[in-house]
Amino acid sequence: MRKTYHLCLASHDEVMHRSEEDYIYDVNCMAVAISRTESRGLADSVMSTHDHLCVQSDDIRGLCYVRRNAYTRYFNAKYGRKGRLGEKDHFISEINGIRHITAAISYVNRNPLHHGVSPTPFGYKFCSANAVFQKALGKECTASFLSPCSRYRTLPSNVVLTPSYRMDRSGMVLHEDFLDIRYVEEIYVSPRSYLYMMNRYSDEKWIMEQQEEESTATPVTLENMEYGYSTEDIRRMKSNETGRIDLSALSDIQLCKEIDTYYVPKSSCHSVYGLSETQKQHIGNELWRKYRRRTTEKQIRRCLVL
Repeated sequence: MRKTYHLCLASHDEVMHRSEEDYIYDVNCMAVAISRTESRGLADSVMSTHDHLCVQSDDIRGLCYVRRNAYTRYFNAKYGRKGRLGEKDHFISEINGIRHITAAISYVNRNPLHHGVSPTPFGYKFCSANAVFQKALGKECTASFLSPCSRYRTLPSNVVLTPSYRMDRSGMVLHEDFLDIRYVEEIYVSPRSYLYMMNRYSDEKWIMEQQEEESTATPVTLENMEYGYSTEDIRRMKSNETGRIDLSALSDIQLCKEIDTYYVPKSSCHSVYGLSETQKQHIGNELWRKYRRRTTEKQIRRCLVL
């Protein structure tokens, strides 16, 4: 019997996605894993250092394996890297109760806002926020799609994509095709309710609403969705719910792009994983002098795998 889960795979000291191509490939790996395990996807968010997925499945371990194995093989082959990508295990929490499930989906779609990469959940391409109530919110997809013969480029080898799945011109499977958006809309009931959940603040009232229903799950909160983050990190995420984020700050993808397209070729290496510790430290010092008001030491270290 299918159960509802929140999954998170994290790699806080090393970015899991260095380019837009990487994000696209990982979204597609999620789509393939959901289809192959006959699961029901509810929401997803792919960030530079971690992924979130809400899903209903009776083979949750199989889903985690299929998605992780496919993406790790791609990432390691592309960057000349070896070994497991991310922490040893997924963080997996079972969720039951409509209010708990709604809160979990909301937090997954709000993830870009919490991490300060977008002032709203709707401004980030690699999450499912824009897939819900598309017509009512004026977000219907008008993109052109890749032909079937071109879709293999951003898929694991020997994978035949479900015929009903569409790919946009960038090669990414549309969120509304591999997630059960109709079911998600039924949970939220109305577009107005959905917008409210995308914009509300994390507070005690949200917790109390979940405690009012019969459920064996603990209330879904930012703290237990963002497993492994410090109290200071959580405080910053809650502050980002105002939408007042620093848009001048460098994103991981911007910093990785500069490292991979300028510093790595300059060092005559295939990728950042071919750099010596001394080379990484030298590059890190240059980046700090250049962007010290737009980055942090922690960000430089994870992008340089230092």
